[in-house]
Amino acid sequence: MTIDRFLHDSARTHPDREALVTKEGRFTYGRLGAMAAAFSSALVSGGLKKGDRVCILLENSAELVAAVFGVLRAGGAFVLLNPTTKARKCGYIFNDCRASALVTTYEKAQLIAEAAASAPSLKSIWLSGQATELPSSISGISASLREAFMPMSAPGPSSGPEATDLASIIYTSGSTGAPKGVTMAHSNMAAAADSIISYLGITRDDVILNTLPMSFDYGLYQVLMGFRAGARVVLEKFLYSWDILKTIEKERVTGFPVVPTISSILLKTEDFKGLSFDGLRYITNTGAALPVQHIKRLREIFPKTKIFSMYGLTECKRVSYLPPEELDRRPTSVGKPMPNTEAYVVDSDGKRVGPGVTGELVVKGPNVMAGYWGLPEETAKALRPDAGGETVLYTGDLFRTDEDGFLYFVGRKDEILKCRGEKVSPREVEEVIHGHEGVAQAAVAGVPDAVLGTALKAFVVPKKGFELTQRELMQHCSRHLEDFMVPKYIVFMEDLPKNENGKVDRPLLAEGGAAR
Repeated sequence: MTIDRFLHDSARTHPDREALVTKEGRFTYGRLGAMAAAFSSALVSGGLKKGDRVCILLENSAELVAAVFGVLRAGGAFVLLNPTTKARKCGYIFNDCRASALVTTYEKAQLIAEAAASAPSLKSIWLSGQATELPSSISGISASLREAFMPMSAPGPSSGPEATDLASIIYTSGSTGAPKGVTMAHSNMAAAADSIISYLGITRDDVILNTLPMSFDYGLYQVLMGFRAGARVVLEKFLYSWDILKTIEKERVTGFPVVPTISSILLKTEDFKGLSFDGLRYITNTGAALPVQHIKRLREIFPKTKIFSMYGLTECKRVSYLPPEELDRRPTSVGKPMPNTEAYVVDSDGKRVGPGVTGELVVKGPNVMAGYWGLPEETAKALRPDAGGETVLYTGDLFRTDEDGFLYFVGRKDEILKCRGEKVSPREVEEVIHGHEGVAQAAVAGVPDAVLGTALKAFVVPKKGFELTQRELMQHCSRHLEDFMVPKYIVFMEDLPKNENGKVDRPLLAEGGAAR
């Protein structure tokens, strides 16, 4: 099975069934399928070849969904970027994956012109929204996305993708500070989607509310799974909790994926009277563990709703889930491996350990990535043969199991942090802070936060004689980092603590850097 079939098959079997609800309107499977097919033909006519990468920089929308499936149908691989990604990082990703095409908006034309300067592979740019005057450097390779979605007589791809072909590259923070691309074949993504559909019991009768950006794979898979099952997906932006609650009631939502940040904001709502959530069948959580008090409160508000605690990582999408009936007995567990996946804990020699012993989590299954784009050494560290010669994923996450085999997350082996459910490399944030002319030293640590799970706190040593303010530095970070990577706190220091090796003592900063 290839991912493009998720939409294509649903559009063929029930074209009039509602597939997607967005601020733009309501879209049937037939309409979305036609948009994707038209864009596929436009891409092929524009020179896209099988295996070419197409970067997509859009907010959640019907255009984003149709673009993803259009790229897949044309035999290409999509690369979703967070809508808040800045020019510097865009340029890095365009060049790293050697993108041949880009889908974005006229509003981002200047940013794209800056980023495209370092990406000679970029041959075409498809722009959404109100047409405006474009920088001369990109005006010759741009076209209207709206027109590309209109039916055309141009031929589509001569043959569709195969299960082993590259479907997507998902860029995630790396411990070195540079983003690294996780490559997923169609078969990897289809296997992950089918397993999650299986344990959540998703059917064509479900209505999935997705408030997560599709550039976050947790958000992307809500659409993939919904279309695979022939369900309806509602795309919303989480701005006000009351609006989301009203949407759950109005759209008769049955499935609601959250991260701790969303649940924390939602639970601050004081009055739920007058709202009915009887149709809400399940809530899922991943990215970080839900606090026990959140679970208790969610069950009070949604008494008929099953709550699934889950664990996953970009390199394999999902690993495990905790059956709702186990929530009371094991509230801090992330459960057991999902269908068609094996997960176990090993010591430093790669040998399996028993219950209660902390070690590295290893995952085996068809959902495991193909590797890191252009990084053979990094790939070899993560993907290794097991005793039987099969390739398994060393996650870099520390786990333990209980006597019944349930998994418990302990921590990370590297310095990667989770903020708002997204991976953040402290080094990447530090590099941006160091880019300010008034900064002599900088270090970033994670501190506990009731809403974000982990908040970023920057410890900065200004250059002598330089008047540096928190506001100025925060604005600098906002100009160069995605929203979820901007530090919540900035503390000025005379010097940074060092360990015996002369390196910045991050654990000491984190211990003494609780949010104030």
